[in-house]
Amino acid sequence: MSEAVAETVASRFSELYGAEPDGVWAAPGRVNLIGEHTDYNDGFVMPFALPHTAVAAVSRREDGVLRLHSADVEGGVTELRLDDLAPESDKNWTAYPAGVVWALREAGHAVTGADIHLSSTVPSGAGLSSSAALEVVVALALNDLYALGLRGWQLARLCQRAENVYVGAPVGIMDQTASACCEQGHALFLDTRDLSQKQIPFDLAAEGMRLLVVDTQVKHSHSEGEYGKRRAGCEKGAALLGVNALRDIAYDDLDAALARLGDEEEVRHLVRHVVTEDERVERVVSLLESGDDTRSIGPILVEGHASLRDDFRISCPELDLVVDTALTSGALGARMTGGGFGGSAIVLAEETDVDAITKAITEAFAAAGFKTPRVFEAVPSAGARRVR
Repeated sequence: MSEAVAETVASRFSELYGAEPDGVWAAPGRVNLIGEHTDYNDGFVMPFALPHTAVAAVSRREDGVLRLHSADVEGGVTELRLDDLAPESDKNWTAYPAGVVWALREAGHAVTGADIHLSSTVPSGAGLSSSAALEVVVALALNDLYALGLRGWQLARLCQRAENVYVGAPVGIMDQTASACCEQGHALFLDTRDLSQKQIPFDLAAEGMRLLVVDTQVKHSHSEGEYGKRRAGCEKGAALLGVNALRDIAYDDLDAALARLGDEEEVRHLVRHVVTEDERVERVVSLLESGDDTRSIGPILVEGHASLRDDFRISCPELDLVVDTALTSGALGARMTGGGFGGSAIVLAEETDVDAITKAITEAFAAAGFKTPRVFEAVPSAGARRVR
């Protein structure tokens, strides 16, 4: 993120609130390389941070007032009383930053108010964690301003609670942890059960490759029913199999576990995806750590898409078209990424093939009558930090 962006956000804060901010912070969106819908099953994920960020200029208040403004939403400053914050009381964008303040105070942290101006370049509704970036940047700013001493993973937990309870969206822990903890030039291998982390070097450019994000422009909302149904189905599967979470089903025991589910056809599909997806994450980590050609992860990405499409059933025609077109145009691998029902896909490609693949996808969308997709390169970037 450039100095100019930080200066612009700080300047707008001054116009809104009549004083310089105490500081400016940034938190990125993320793209998930592999490990989808495993995080709320205590499983493994492997995201990395995008260069796209939510930026917040923030100052402390001592009077129990929270004032919020966004450069990305029409309207003026929203003023809230901290004592009035309550779960699911707000159905607007302000629920995300307000929920973070609520979660911090509920956890016993003495936050007494803030003035906040936000601006974001993370595409909304594209499955790239725009809401998590918004939450994490506010949490980090308040952590610094109030000297709370919380670490990245702790901020992520609080942000997840804000989204689960205050906003009412049943998301897992991956998005917030990626935004708070990722490092430039690395993918984050995260065990969502204990939040243990390992930074895995991931420098595609050095090997002559690129990872593209294709935003289908099909919007989704996690707080709507289908995501919640999948999560409830996974919890039902764990209960039927007598385990705390589907993470506890070993890959080698999958066939026996599926047989025990009897006529629970829908649950069986969900269980199969989660168990095989955890195994796919471990295979990708093993390949990257072994120093093998990174191109070898391409087929694993394709396997992941098939599982999300056929077992978890959260793909859509636009996402399938991206994957199919990319593969027939020479891509090394491709899959949908994010919560599903729209959003984005990722494409692993040789640097020399990027233009041809992008052109093929754009033409395929036009031929199908779909909205023109947005295509950009995903470069592993830094996690949340203070920038001014």
